[in-house]
Amino acid sequence: MAPNKELASVRREIDALDSKLLELINRRAELAIEVSGLKKKGSLGVHDPGREKEIESKITGGNSGPLSDEDILFVFREIISRCRSLQHDEKVAYLGPEGSFSNQAAFRKFGASSEFLPVSSFEDVFEAVYGKRADFGIVPVENSIEGSVGDVLDMLVEWDLSISAECFERIEHFLLSIGGDISEIKTVASHPQALGQCRKWIAANLYGVALVETPSTAAAAKMAARDKNVAAIASEFSGSIYNLKTIQNHIEDSPRNTTRFVVMGRESSPPSGEDKTSIAFSVKDEPGALHKTFFLPFSESGINLTKIESRPLRDRHWEYVFFADFSGHREDKAVREALEKVEADCVFLKVLGSYPSGAPG
Repeated sequence: MAPNKELASVRREIDALDSKLLELINRRAELAIEVSGLKKKGSLGVHDPGREKEIESKITGGNSGPLSDEDILFVFREIISRCRSLQHDEKVAYLGPEGSFSNQAAFRKFGASSEFLPVSSFEDVFEAVYGKRADFGIVPVENSIEGSVGDVLDMLVEWDLSISAECFERIEHFLLSIGGDISEIKTVASHPQALGQCRKWIAANLYGVALVETPSTAAAAKMAARDKNVAAIASEFSGSIYNLKTIQNHIEDSPRNTTRFVVMGRESSPPSGEDKTSIAFSVKDEPGALHKTFFLPFSESGINLTKIESRPLRDRHWEYVFFADFSGHREDKAVREALEKVEADCVFLKVLGSYPSGAPG
């Protein structure tokens, strides 16, 4: 077969598949509308993290390529997002400005069909959800290099909201500018953490260039968009928003730099079969209290503890609150019984949420 005829044949096959895909996607949308009606009858929320995790597991489990799991999930998340928008106009609050890593995490988690609300502080994220200006809020809780975000942990205790999902975002830093020419750069701007995470690359490649700290990496991108002599250390996502060119990609000193985000909502997530629970608690100030009150009940119940750390109480000197993550859902029998034992002996206990376990990138 001649090349032109062969090309035409392949294109006809693609056209046929596109028509079938169009039919199937619209049929999925019709079923999503039907699901919406059933959810309303049962007074159920539109966003179901457990169900979405189940869908994604099936998709990646059946993916034979050539598209990677990440690529195929991006496509399906957009389809799910568009279908979910037929059920409800979802609004998600995040720490802005537009182009921040929180914005990137929200975009990847909820899809482009959601409405995104940038706010100026972590507390504003919580307030937006609690005050019903947003359906969900997304906040970072810990970074693989820098550790936990203390202010967010404090707010998880203070606000009457629930963690409904978690996601992990690789923190990949790009050097961005209007012209994309490193010889024009006289100033590099970014958030202090980003500057610190790229310290070695900066020292090796930008000796003598002035460093300017900004409130966020996105604010640095906005600054670079106004001055050709300024480069920003920010995400590729941020560069696409502010029309910046990449001078150099992946300039972070550690390729394993990952931030864990949690989604805050006003409702709890039902069990998904593979869940994590987060709690905050404090114990009596006496020898062996932590072992007796917390470690012993969980050990006896065979529950896998994945994280524990302490934070000083804001309004009391030398008193602490502990934060713990462990496998299981608060409705599971073993978890429920362990929490009852902990609550009986501790000074304070709050379940911050039970939600589907995410997978680090």
